[in-house]
Amino acid sequence: MSVSTPGSATAPCRFAHYFVICGIDTETGLEPDDLAGENFEQSPLKRTFKSKVLAHFPENIEWNPFDQDAVNMLCMPKGLSFRTQVDNRDPQFHSYLITREDGSRTYGFVHTFYEEVTSKQICTAMQTLYQMHHAEHAGSVCASSSCSMDSLASSLDEGDATSLNKLHCCSSYDISRDTLYVSKAICLITPLPFMHACRKFLSQLHRAVTSQQPPPLPLESYIHNVLYEVPLPPPGRSLKFHSVYEPVVCQRPGPSELPLADYPLREAFELLGVENLVQLFTCVLLEMQILLYSQDYQRLMTVAEGITALLFPFQWQHVYVPILPASLLHFLDAPVPYLMGLQSKEGTDRSKLELPQEANLCFVDIDNHFVELPEDFPQFPNKLEFIQEISEVLLRFGIPPEGSLHCSQSATHLKSLALNDLVNDKKNGNLPGDALAVFELLQGNPTLERLQALAKRTGVTMGRVEALGRGKNKDWRLQCEEEELQDARLNVQVREVFASRFTQMFADYEAFVIQSAQDLESWLTNREQMQNFDKASFLSDQPEPYLPFLSHFIETQMFATFIDNKIMSQWEEKEPLLRVFDSRIEKTRMYNVRVPNLRSSSYQKCTILKESAQAIEQRLMKIDHTAIHPHLLDMKIGQGKYEQGFFPKLQADVLATGPANNNRWASRTATAQRRKDRHRQHSEHLGLDNDLREKYMQEARSLGKNLRQPKLSDLSPAVIAQTNWKFVEGLLKECRMKTKRMLVEKMGHEAVELGHGEASITGLEENTLIASLCDLLERIWSHGLQVKQGKSALWSHLLQYQEREEKLDPPAESPVSVGPERRKSETGMGMPFLRVSLIQDMRHIQNMSEIKTDVGRARAWIRLSLEKKLLSQHLKQLLSNQALTKKLYKRYAFLRCEEEKEQFLFHLLSLNAVDYFCFTSVFTTIMIPYRALIIPIKKLSNAITTSNPWVCVSGELGDSGVMQIPKNVLEMTFECQNLGKLTTVQIGHDNSGLLAKWLVDCVMVRNEISGHTYKFPCGRWLGKGVDDGSLERILIGELVIPCSEDDVGRNCRTPPLQRSPTQPRRLSIPSLTSRSSKPTAAQIQEAIGEAVNNIVKHFHKPEKERGSLTILLCGENGLVSALEQFFHHGFKSSRIFQKNVFMWDFVEKAVAYFETTDQIGDIQEPESFNLTCKTFCQYVNAINGTPRSIGKDGKFQLLVCLGARDHLLPQWIPLLVECPLITRMYEEYALLRDRMTVNSLIRVLQTIQDFNITLESSLVKGIDL
Repeated sequence: MSVSTPGSATAPCRFAHYFVICGIDTETGLEPDDLAGENFEQSPLKRTFKSKVLAHFPENIEWNPFDQDAVNMLCMPKGLSFRTQVDNRDPQFHSYLITREDGSRTYGFVHTFYEEVTSKQICTAMQTLYQMHHAEHAGSVCASSSCSMDSLASSLDEGDATSLNKLHCCSSYDISRDTLYVSKAICLITPLPFMHACRKFLSQLHRAVTSQQPPPLPLESYIHNVLYEVPLPPPGRSLKFHSVYEPVVCQRPGPSELPLADYPLREAFELLGVENLVQLFTCVLLEMQILLYSQDYQRLMTVAEGITALLFPFQWQHVYVPILPASLLHFLDAPVPYLMGLQSKEGTDRSKLELPQEANLCFVDIDNHFVELPEDFPQFPNKLEFIQEISEVLLRFGIPPEGSLHCSQSATHLKSLALNDLVNDKKNGNLPGDALAVFELLQGNPTLERLQALAKRTGVTMGRVEALGRGKNKDWRLQCEEEELQDARLNVQVREVFASRFTQMFADYEAFVIQSAQDLESWLTNREQMQNFDKASFLSDQPEPYLPFLSHFIETQMFATFIDNKIMSQWEEKEPLLRVFDSRIEKTRMYNVRVPNLRSSSYQKCTILKESAQAIEQRLMKIDHTAIHPHLLDMKIGQGKYEQGFFPKLQADVLATGPANNNRWASRTATAQRRKDRHRQHSEHLGLDNDLREKYMQEARSLGKNLRQPKLSDLSPAVIAQTNWKFVEGLLKECRMKTKRMLVEKMGHEAVELGHGEASITGLEENTLIASLCDLLERIWSHGLQVKQGKSALWSHLLQYQEREEKLDPPAESPVSVGPERRKSETGMGMPFLRVSLIQDMRHIQNMSEIKTDVGRARAWIRLSLEKKLLSQHLKQLLSNQALTKKLYKRYAFLRCEEEKEQFLFHLLSLNAVDYFCFTSVFTTIMIPYRALIIPIKKLSNAITTSNPWVCVSGELGDSGVMQIPKNVLEMTFECQNLGKLTTVQIGHDNSGLLAKWLVDCVMVRNEISGHTYKFPCGRWLGKGVDDGSLERILIGELVIPCSEDDVGRNCRTPPLQRSPTQPRRLSIPSLTSRSSKPTAAQIQEAIGEAVNNIVKHFHKPEKERGSLTILLCGENGLVSALEQFFHHGFKSSRIFQKNVFMWDFVEKAVAYFETTDQIGDIQEPESFNLTCKTFCQYVNAINGTPRSIGKDGKFQLLVCLGARDHLLPQWIPLLVECPLITRMYEEYALLRDRMTVNSLIRVLQTIQDFNITLESSLVKGIDL
């Protein structure tokens, strides 16, 4: 049988894959570790030296090849460390993980201890290094910097000469006086994270080496046993195997339980506190860059593994390196989401840590109980109730929810010192430490056990040893087991609380999964083009408070992967996490029949805490399986020799292979293997090439996968360059996906929007997409930075550009910059052009006192550029200064890859195809300069007017108040708080002077920061005795699409999306309306249906996304214009040789009729009819009584708006139909005289009765009801 066969046949089911020993290689001697960022200022004892893998067993396993460099680097991330007899030499435990190319993980558990250096050459080399070090630092106090922090602190306290001597002595090494010790690590590599079991096994191995008696069996027996004879416990079962002194127990959750997580969450909560942990959890869910920071490797691992275990049913999809070796620090430059752990050097604080990018960084200082969050960070839904529920679970286990800073190592160290004192204190009846040590050696010794049994039979007392055994061992073991059981209980209960949040939040997620492909192959082939989750519908079904978080979360890679797995589960076996999650949702449904009201944001606690903990308790209390005991191996006589305090050189031949006979659990693997083979043949039979499938699967998340774990084995410049190249490709791909997603989102909405001026989605999804674009730009700008300046790499680049430009061309213009000369645009309007200027836009942002940080300024600048459709052009201009880019960026940086940079700018250019209001709608309180211009129709009216014109501009966020316009210029600039999207302009004059009448074509208003220009068409007279005699009008606005050649930057090839046809002249101006253009009865009815439909749609949108109601009431195709057409149908308006009659004349006459008949008491109608008469007359009189001169058509508009607001329109129309005047003023065929049509109109108008309509103040000003 070949060497690899036993390994490969049974290996996937083995508890451990490799046993590894790392330490100093006495052949090569002391090699400084250059990669670990060496500091030769430090004393030699503090420097790092290269470690080596001294031995590993077995040699190799084909499905988990041994990666020597990675294992060495992670077993000893700081390299070798040296100590003398005066230093602390306590053993340390830490763990690590390696993520393989396919995303699967293996775990390493490492016990590091100190061994005396016996090699003469190494001791001499250390002595030589010290002599050189002292020679260099002779006479200078620099040496002090090299000593340990504790002694440094004490020396500062004493501050005298003796402290300097002490300092020399504490950090020096003298071969004749000192004993030199060096670190050595023993490590188990396992497929699953059995942290407690591995920790126990390794510490017992080390105890066997340091104790005075040799272990019962050679160490090889125990290592061979754990490598080849201990199986993985089957799912849902527990397993006991034997280490040197005590048995070790491990267990695995069953198929319906949460997956295995053996790292104690208790520690994570003690280290950070609930509040901090929930914030960190939210950052991980939103896939930000997470950097954990601690002196202790195991803490980094505990927090990283703890937080990823809480993500169920989702999985972290990006770079995951809980322990980042010093030689891989360049990985912090990665422009992708990552979760990494960095060891903090003694005495360095956060401020000294230079990180390449911090715009989207969550920095977690574990040792100082502190989390630094990114800006613009949505809170987790029901955060307070969630924290409350977790705190209740923690308190039941006696853990303070705010965390205990005092669980730090110093405290545990003190505790252990106190325990030692207690043990050595004979007054308490305890035995001295050496007796304990003797007992530790004797315990488990078969000879002693036989002696004890004999003594018992003969009645001789062995009290002392028995007391020792009972007192120390039993209690200690029980205490450990109890602690382990408590940790397991706490882990599962806290995880259930987290899992229950997702079960509630995504209870109905399946309803929104889009299953569009017929088979797996076609789905994988078209994966990128397909939308697989109906995000908009899902969000519309969620409670309002959840939206800020959920809208970000459903854009993440982990959510996309989760949905991918769901879709693929129709063709192949369900992914395990998904299976558990779906079964839980199923259970919730069964209990609740229907999940209680989905839109409610009420908090429901987790109900299965007790039962979830019971399963684990039962497994740990009642062991299901016991592995074969360690036994003597076929070793050569005299081998397995043992010297106290030194880890022996293990016999390779007995550890290289497992036992020849495949034992009982090997067959289990064989059947599993057969099942797998069948499954594989089946999928091949389906005709799907596995490589193809893998390719597509990885393609979707290629960046995350390739870089899940940096390749540790080779750190040549070529590999670093290749890694960076992957980053560049990934960034470009992400940019393509994001811009495409933003376009699809917008275009989709615009296609269904019908209310004019409403074509852009505001609100949540847009904000989320823009925030993620800002994040992408920050990551691109911080990739390959030479020197980091400030938290935002983009803003610091902009500032340096600004500085250079202003030196060449000092700023001349005022903030509201206007082009040098006035040009007429093609529409003949005299609005001067705004100069396109990157610096100018920066100044606008710098003038905003509301924004306090560089990250905030960069985001505001991106939003402004996007709104102005200048983002691509501005960034192109910024990068055109190549000297600056070269100064700021390394050669491999994204911004210096020419072709990718061009493509990136091209993708951004595509965003010019849609209208964003992402700046105006977010910064609602800033002061904005506006420019207003009135354009009269000069052919038909006076070019100048003698009256004094005024305007009042209103938008979604407020109005400007009434402002006088200089009468000769008809143009003005004014500054006021952000009005948002502009909706209406009131324009009027005081009718003074001889040339008071005035025919206005339109009013133009421009936001001087965003450049958005609105046109408010009028086409009516203002003046007494002309048209309808109005001195003021309310005009409805529309956004103008820039289309002059000067606006090259904004020009995009797509046709303009939001241009609305100019407002048609109102039908009541016979002089301007041609007879042929009168709408038919069918068209009029359709227009009314459309107008009402738009209002209903408006109210069914989330409040933040609604846009302007004024446009839907008074704009073109609005309710007012549709009703005007209805009332005009068959209206006898033109009189020969007489003045025109307006709609309002009919209304006034009707009121006069009602009032006179009411006084005479003629109307024999029910009470409700009389009441309607009264309100109708009251409203009309109030409109007539207003001090404003709004003219007859303006009054009719106002009547319709008030009637819609107060839900009176359906009652007023029958009133007008009943009025006898109708026969005099309307033709026989008029719609108003057709009963059926009127009834259907009333029914249509009743559909808006339920909505709460609020009118803009500009419409109802001066009305007293």
